[in-house]
Amino acid sequence: MSASHAALRAICAGFNAHDRDAIMAHFAEDCVLEMPRGREPWGTRAEGHEAVRALLATRFAGLPDVHYGNERHFVDGNTGMSTWTITGTPATGPAIEVNGCDFYTFRDGRVIKKNSFWKIRDA
Repeated sequence: MSASHAALRAICAGFNAHDRDAIMAHFAEDCVLEMPRGREPWGTRAEGHEAVRALLATRFAGLPDVHYGNERHFVDGNTGMSTWTITGTPATGPAIEVNGCDFYTFRDGRVIKKNSFWKIRDA
């Protein structure tokens, strides 16, 4: 297993443990995170280690019981991808269960970009 593949597994475990320190240990100082929701075509974007860390806090606040299951991880060169089924109960509504994926870019073994996508279910 490559270091990048191991990092993807550890990041997913960090998300499931709601442990921002464990997640951020794999991100470069100049990292970028793009979340699936937001007003812009790319969703919501954070740039830099502290901004990414702060944006991750919103994931755990918005879905306090968030869990990424059925995860699979793939790496090719400096590109990684994780697929998963996210479950959780938003503070504002009923429980969700949707499939999604994250695309990662690595530099020197650290994540410099994470771009997240998930399915939108009709009510």
